[in-house]
Amino acid sequence: MRIHIPISPRLISRIHQLPRRQKQLIILMVDLVMILACQWLSNLITSPTPTLKISPDIFRESIIFILISFPVFIYSGMYRAVVQHTGDHFFFTIFKSIGLSILLTLLITVTLSDGKILPVFWVVFFFLLLMTIGGSRLLAKYLLYSSNIRNTRIPVAIYGAGAAGIQLSQALKQSTEFTPIIFLDDDVNIQNTVIHGLRVHSPQRIKELSEHFPIQRVLLAIPSVSRHRRREILKFLERLPIHVQEIPSLVELASGAKQVDDVQEVCVEDLLGREPIAPKQSLLEACITDKVVLVTGAGGSIGSELCRQIIQLHPRRLVLVEHSEYFLYCIEGELRRLLEKKNATSAIELVPILGSVLHRLRMQSVITTFGVQTIYHAAAYKHVPIIEYNPIEGIQNNIFGTWHMAQAAIDGGAETFILVSTDKAVRPTNVMGATKRFSELILQAYAKSQSGVCFSMVRFGNVLASSGSVIPLFYKQIKKGGPVTVTDPSVTRFFMTIPEATQLVIQAGAMARCGDVFILDMGSPVNILDMAKRMIQLSGFTVRDETNPDGDIPIQFTGLRPGEKLYEELLIGDETQPTEHPMIMRAREEYLPWPVVKEYLDQLAICSKEFNYTELRNIMLSAVKGYQPSSEICDLLWTANAKVPKAGTTQSA
Repeated sequence: MRIHIPISPRLISRIHQLPRRQKQLIILMVDLVMILACQWLSNLITSPTPTLKISPDIFRESIIFILISFPVFIYSGMYRAVVQHTGDHFFFTIFKSIGLSILLTLLITVTLSDGKILPVFWVVFFFLLLMTIGGSRLLAKYLLYSSNIRNTRIPVAIYGAGAAGIQLSQALKQSTEFTPIIFLDDDVNIQNTVIHGLRVHSPQRIKELSEHFPIQRVLLAIPSVSRHRRREILKFLERLPIHVQEIPSLVELASGAKQVDDVQEVCVEDLLGREPIAPKQSLLEACITDKVVLVTGAGGSIGSELCRQIIQLHPRRLVLVEHSEYFLYCIEGELRRLLEKKNATSAIELVPILGSVLHRLRMQSVITTFGVQTIYHAAAYKHVPIIEYNPIEGIQNNIFGTWHMAQAAIDGGAETFILVSTDKAVRPTNVMGATKRFSELILQAYAKSQSGVCFSMVRFGNVLASSGSVIPLFYKQIKKGGPVTVTDPSVTRFFMTIPEATQLVIQAGAMARCGDVFILDMGSPVNILDMAKRMIQLSGFTVRDETNPDGDIPIQFTGLRPGEKLYEELLIGDETQPTEHPMIMRAREEYLPWPVVKEYLDQLAICSKEFNYTELRNIMLSAVKGYQPSSEICDLLWTANAKVPKAGTTQSA
């Protein structure tokens, strides 16, 4: 039970604003009063003839103690400690300082005189002084830092009473945002024990406990448990209207990137129904270690993560190609900080190139000048509705960007070229997917028509937490109180994390035989509606629908946007082959010979120049097998001009 001592917030504020020297002087004066009071009380308790008067012997040795103790207190750091952060170590310092001061006082008084004070006096004096000086710090800490924030902090239960949980509880006791009130732990051996003032309960009692304690959040402090067990725990906690968060992973804690009290939302990997795919180190290093590597789209979601992974694999030089000045500035700065942290600034050269993949000669010059051996082509427009509304820009950037970059790789003498592709390229229903499939056709044709560069491509599904991903969008909508928007109750998607995707791309490059298409065993697709419901529940809210009209957050169905599918596929055909990696497959797919691809490219160039949208679509339908647009031409300029036809235009309606 907590005791509330009323104290004026204004007084607390004024004390906080005092200069540090003044605070130290106040504490020193308080200690002086404590010493005098304890000496008087010790004399009263231990004297054979109790009296309120101080004897000359007590007075003389009190003066000696004061002259000795304050230098000892100052030297030991008792006045350097910040009251707000005092802990066990500080109170041990008080214990040692008082003990040493008494011993020195006894040594001097015995040496100078006959030591007329009874030993029991010093024993009582020691304990009284320990209690009063230590107690004064605890009281000040409570009044100045605990009592004034206790009503504003969020009460939390910590799931996991191991080392991480204990460390978290200690950190949160200094927090102004959270206050830990209980532990939850599966270990029956520590249930019903008390650790650092918090009782450990069985998680099975969480519903009952939430009715007795004002638990608003459960913080998971179980960084070492398996992913499977974490999902079981999350599934169990989903049933409760309590916000669930977690501490950083062991990797983040070990690297020093985050602290144990950097509480965050539940890791997106825990929302998936499968384990992350472990990479093979030999495959990761094959095309990177001690080589010159180039990444296009280096500032994008995939490109930037590729750069982070590549830096860890010790390339000789990393060339960053990015057409956005801001993105290039950001990723270069981040990578330089990473290199400084690894003391590798001289071992790995960073080359930031501001430029477009559409500029073939510049890209060829970059490859030749810096001796590029491996190219990861991640530059692409990827947002389906935006490309549907701007198809010519999508064709130019995705198709012609890949063509020019591939030709630059051949002319510049690169060794390996890996295209980052997408599952939307399989039987596409939108322009973005069709352009990515056309990009694959370019590389497949090049792979059969030349032998200088090993071309390959990696196809995967949606990437969690990338720009435009549903995860950050859902969290943002939940934070605002909803509604959470889902296109269709039946829509499903394959998901993988950005690190998984980039590791796959890197490993595929190492296994590539020219013209290979790699796909990943991504498990079962995820129903987006189910994911939205889980995220709402793990945020401590309930879904408002027909069965629960009093729920917190509604889910709104917005309908499929132009070009969107209900579900995605990874394979065009049915034939796959295993690879060295158990979760990566090599697909055998049809391709077009280079002269045919070149003819399509020439036609696309002419029609793009003429803004002939109808013919552009016809070419794409002819070139990309399985392309079935789900909507009419949606280009915003074309549709606007189609409503008000102008004489002399070349557009076809």
